[in-house]
Formats: sequence, structure tokens, C-alpha cells
Amino acid sequence: MGRSTGDDPVFRITGARTSLSEDVRGRQRRYVISMLIRTACVLLAVVLWNVQRYVAFGALGAAVLLPYFAVIIANAGRERAPGLPSTFDISPETPLMIGPGGTGGGGATRGMGPAGEQPTES
Repeated sequence: MGRSTGDDPVFRITGARTSLSEDVRGRQRRYVISMLIRTACVLLAVVLWNVQRYVAFGALGAAVLLPYFAVIIANAGRERAPGLPSTFDISPETPLMIGPGGTGGGGATRGMGPAGEQPTES
């Protein structure tokens, strides 16, 4: 087995969550970007105050509302833990390959009489 260099891609083979430090770093990055957008909105409101007052009010409104949404987005929480695969969930409608006389459909006896016999017509 050869030694790995830093240029090789790393593949995740499990469904593990991202590390806590990566999660916190991502939240901080989103929050900082939101605050930079808020700063731009405040500056836009100051620059456009005497030029286009309606746009200035809109930018000022965005600057007031953005911190609330930034905190909600930053505190949204970690991603969900990966669940188990649903490969063993078989619905009753799924026909099973049981063989002659089998009931199929996950053991459901649709259209069958007692003990799996065909119903008799009267």
C-alpha cells in the first residue's frame, strides 16, 4: 500500500455528521456574510437618502430585519443524523417471489380463502 499525498481526494464512506468545528465555522461564515449584507444596506440607505428615498427606506428596512433572520439561520442547528437505509421496509403491496402456492405481497392473503386456498365460486 502506498503512502497518501495531500493531493488525493478524500471520500466519506460513512454517513457520519460533519465535525462540530466545521459546523460552527459554517455558522459563523453565514452570520458574517449576513452582517456584511446588512452593512451594505445601511451604507446604501445613507447614500440614497437624498436621491431616492423609497429605495433608501427599503435598504434601511432590510438592514433592520436582517439580524433577526441571520440569527435564526445561524442557530438552525446541525444537519440531521443519517438514518438507517430503508432497504428492509417491504410494503404489503410488493409481490414476493415465494413459489407455487405462495401468498406474495409480504404475506398478505388477498383473494385467498382460509389457509391460502383459492376461494370457491358458488
